[in-house]
Amino acid sequence: MAKSQSASLDRKKLFGDPIMVTTIILLIAFLTVFILYPLAILLVDSFISESGVTLSTFKRVLALPNFRNAITNTLKVGFLVGIASSLIGLLFAYVEVYVKVRSKFMGGLFKVVSMLPVVSPPFVLSLSMIMLFGKAGIITRFLLKIYDNSVYGFWGIAIVQTLTFFPVCYMMLKGLLKNIDPSLEEAARDMGASRFKVFMTVTFPLILPGLGNAFLVTFIESIADFANPMIIGGSYDTLATTIYLQITGAYDKQGAAAMAVVLLGITLLMFVVHKYYLEAKSTATLSGKASRERMLITDKSVTLPLSIICSALALFVIIMYICVPFGALFRTWGYDFHLTFKWFGQVFTRDKGFKAFKDSFILALISAPITALLSMIISYLVVKRKFKSKGFIEAVSMLAMAVPGTVLGIGYIRGFSGGLFGSGILQGLYGTGAILVIVFIVRSLPTGTRSGISALRQIDKSIEESAYDMGADSFKVFMTVTLPLIKDSFLSGFVTSFVRSITAISAIILLVTPSYLLITVQINEFAEKGSYGIACAFATILILITYSAVLIMNLIIKHFGTSRMVKSAD
Repeated sequence: MAKSQSASLDRKKLFGDPIMVTTIILLIAFLTVFILYPLAILLVDSFISESGVTLSTFKRVLALPNFRNAITNTLKVGFLVGIASSLIGLLFAYVEVYVKVRSKFMGGLFKVVSMLPVVSPPFVLSLSMIMLFGKAGIITRFLLKIYDNSVYGFWGIAIVQTLTFFPVCYMMLKGLLKNIDPSLEEAARDMGASRFKVFMTVTFPLILPGLGNAFLVTFIESIADFANPMIIGGSYDTLATTIYLQITGAYDKQGAAAMAVVLLGITLLMFVVHKYYLEAKSTATLSGKASRERMLITDKSVTLPLSIICSALALFVIIMYICVPFGALFRTWGYDFHLTFKWFGQVFTRDKGFKAFKDSFILALISAPITALLSMIISYLVVKRKFKSKGFIEAVSMLAMAVPGTVLGIGYIRGFSGGLFGSGILQGLYGTGAILVIVFIVRSLPTGTRSGISALRQIDKSIEESAYDMGADSFKVFMTVTLPLIKDSFLSGFVTSFVRSITAISAIILLVTPSYLLITVQINEFAEKGSYGIACAFATILILITYSAVLIMNLIIKHFGTSRMVKSAD
């Protein structure tokens, strides 16, 4: 009875606040039009024809040998990358949490490796792989004297994706390992169990849900990846590249929509398992923090081999990233290694080069603050407010995480160049910068929302309630009380959105028109033509921009963030 009265009071308070009601309505409209509608249009295109509901489009695309091969290829790469990334991530996390590493150098290596995939475009390692191990590769051609080595295909994609995604697993598993109570493992050691037996019987079962979680996240990233298979895949088709070629090469929009639905079905299934089963199980298994500090392993027979393996892998990844700026400084990679700045010169002397940087920078800069603010508003509504459509807002805002970029791009083409809005107001969005900004917002929304929800759950309800009691409306409370308390998450969401937007390719490659040029699309075009010098020059400048953005954010949080504010108050 008391619960129903409380819920009724909450609803009355909510409907008595016109700003809050308007915000909720606008948010539901935005999420419906720009996330649900494009996906619904794909389903309509796939299942409905002039004669009614039919499976003929699916039958047609499934009869295509290249599409059946693409499904098999995608799943094979996804499983291998998921397993390899999770195991390498676990190795790095275990060494950092359990092993006493005397060298500060290794700690620095770990930090750099975990940060590089965040600040670099998604296909940088593909460029490096070709330049190091291709037919004109430094290692294959000049060190090993192998002149016909091919890095294209299954192994090329698998290696590049593993090196790109394992730092994500490392960051996820590091937190899980830190939360294991050391007394559980020490009790097993006291009973005479070896370190390996303790790991297999105590540690591994505790982190198994988290390991499954890391596998699924990487699997979803792998099968949704467009850029790496496009550059290093060669004739090895994956679902993302096949969908792209179906719409740009065969001009078969309906067939591409059906293919996109198949890819979406796989990623959604994995996302549901990850979100509602493994994530919940992982949280339940490891609740709270470790009760005391862990005694680190100092035995050289353990520390030495593990440190050497991790250092070698980390250095290899860093060398691959360093390869990119060097590729921009050599006259002709693989043949003429005289230093030159002509590729950087071409980036800025070409009209397209300057326009690509200007367009990318402006569009990313417009989308970043909108995404950050929208993420915080959604987080605030989910954590601090009670209303019937709250579950809908949370689920749909997170849904974009499971939608591959290529699928979203086709959904926008079908939805806003035709569909319900083919002759309406929203048709004017297609081919404009606004549609690109909306895609950037939708793609970055889940990351910012998760960060905001975590931050808001740590804020005591009474802080905001006291502001309401003094007569402030919801807008004033959010802007003057809530937002200042979560400004670290806001800044983090701002920079993350900027970095993700300026390095995006899969969602926007189908939506870019000659009116707008983007850096990532230019890099992709030059890499496909084999113009690695200018592709590396673009990529180097892009990495510098994104890395600078992250450094500036860290400095701002350090000097003006919430933690600084708390210290000043103390």
